Amino acid sequence: MRFFIDTANLNEIKEAYELGVLDGVTTNPSLMAKEGIAGKDKVFSHYKAICNIVDDNVSAEVIAVDYAGIIKEGEELAEIDPKIVVKVPMIKDGIRAIKYFSEREIRTNCTLIFSAGQALLAAKAGATFVSPFVGRLDDISYDGMKLIEQIRIIFDNYGYPTQILAASIRHTIHLIKCAEIGADVATCPLSVITSLLKHPLTDSGLAKFLADHKSVNI
Repeated sequence: MRFFIDTANLNEIKEAYELGVLDGVTTNPSLMAKEGIAGKDKVFSHYKAICNIVDDNVSAEVIAVDYAGIIKEGEELAEIDPKIVVKVPMIKDGIRAIKYFSEREIRTNCTLIFSAGQALLAAKAGATFVSPFVGRLDDISYDGMKLIEQIRIIFDNYGYPTQILAASIRHTIHLIKCAEIGADVATCPLSVITSLLKHPLTDSGLAKFLADHKSVNI
C-alpha cells in the first residue's frame, strides 16, 4: 500500500518524505487556499515546489467544470512536471476529459467518488486513480469502507488497472481498514501517518529498556 499526504504545506510534505514512507501528494483548491496560495502563477509555482520534494504522483486539481476548460487546465498542469497527475472531478465532462487524457498518456485522478458506479465509469474512461471519499461518507452515516470493498471487487473482476486511492482518511482505523481491504493508495494528513508510530506498549517497553540499560551502566 502506498501513502500519499493530503496537504499543500511544504514543511509537512518534507517531514513525510524524510520519514521514508511517502509515495505522493494530493492537493485541492481548499488546501492551496489554506496555505495562502492564490493566483495561477503562484499555484503553478507551488506545484513545482512540491514536485521538487517528492519522487512522483503529485495530484493537481483543475478548477474548470466544462470539457474545454478541463482539457485546457489539465494540459497546462501536466506541463509543470512529469510527476503531475491531473485531478478531475466526477462529472460528465470530467469523464470525457479523462478519456481524452488517457489517450494522450496524461495521468489522471478522478476525485469526489461516492459510489461504485462512479468509480466504474472513471475506470472505463481510463483514470489512473479513483478517489473514493471515505470520511465524508461516514459523515452521512454510510460505511465508507463498504465502498472501498465494492470498488476492489469490481476492479478485480474485470482487471481494471485503475488504482483505488482512498481519500478523506480521518484516522488510523480508516487507514488500516483500507490496507486490509486492498486499497492501492491512501491519502491522509501527516498526523494520521505519524499516528501509526504510536502504541503505549512501545512507549512502556522502550522506557523499561532504557531504565535497565541505565541501571547496569552507572
